[in-house]
Amino acid sequence: MLDLASLNTENRVLFSVELKPIQGDRFQPTGFPSLGAATYQTHDGQNLLVESAQSMANRLEAVCWDAAKNEPVECLRGISHVTVERKGKFLTDSMLESHRINSPYLLEGKDKTFIEQLKAAIGGLDEGPIDRKRLAEVLLKYDVGTLIHGVFLAKKDLAGGRLRIARSLSAFIEAYGVRVAASGGVKNDHVNPSGDTKSGFGNVPFSRDEFVADSIVCHINLDLGQIRGFGLDTDAETLLITLSLFRIRKLLDGDLRLRTACDLEPVDREQIVATRPHGFKLPTLTELESAVKTAIDKCGTRMEHTRVKFEDDLKKSKDSDKEESGDEDDDSEEDGE
Repeated sequence: MLDLASLNTENRVLFSVELKPIQGDRFQPTGFPSLGAATYQTHDGQNLLVESAQSMANRLEAVCWDAAKNEPVECLRGISHVTVERKGKFLTDSMLESHRINSPYLLEGKDKTFIEQLKAAIGGLDEGPIDRKRLAEVLLKYDVGTLIHGVFLAKKDLAGGRLRIARSLSAFIEAYGVRVAASGGVKNDHVNPSGDTKSGFGNVPFSRDEFVADSIVCHINLDLGQIRGFGLDTDAETLLITLSLFRIRKLLDGDLRLRTACDLEPVDREQIVATRPHGFKLPTLTELESAVKTAIDKCGTRMEHTRVKFEDDLKKSKDSDKEESGDEDDDSEEDGE
């Protein structure tokens, strides 16, 4: 049985996990539109944001999803989430949506069933201060991930758009003492090397900036104070903490291939120890899988798997033609929340 007693008097669990490229020295950071790599200067030298908090939230959620079966991984069966179906087939799920249950596929479709369910469950919060305990109980029922990764229900129909939960679990990856590793290549057209490059023909040379670093660190922050502040009972708190630790361990155990040229791993996967509380060791994946199953069973009657239909037309935006004709780097990334 997993013993979390050492966390009872703590407000945070903090990890700073040193990473390294699986092969070689170079790695490719996330790229932001109109910015590129996010470098910044400190008194110790030039550093780099390798992966943002927004992107890491999505990755921590993704390790809980079985893409082949379109459902949570086996040990998480029974957690609450919302599946969206279209024409009788799977379309998406709140666990995959960047804003979870604030997804337009849940709240903006012609079928108002789900939003009416939310309004009824949350009722009474249109005026005055938000009852966080009631909100937390509703979120636990429909999508437990919102209590871990945060949500902002911005629709005016839902308490005037004031329902917001910050992330209880956040993470980001930074690199320190970075230098540019410049390289390049060419897209070859062996049929017509001098063809019209604007139309995709011809040889197209390109430059590419990767980086090397003195160190790469994944910083993780689990806010136990916020989890306790929801006002839920001990079983629900244990579920949220265990689910969070499971996400951390599963990500660090093998899902850190962030991009084609950014495949990382912990320097010492077996000894992942918190900086706060001092000496707390991250349990193994086997231990956490067993513990999370037990925690889900204890809260099972309070969580639901909801199904929603989205039969609206999937319209293109007015700018879609412009976006499709623009140049795009497959490995660049615009982070979602």
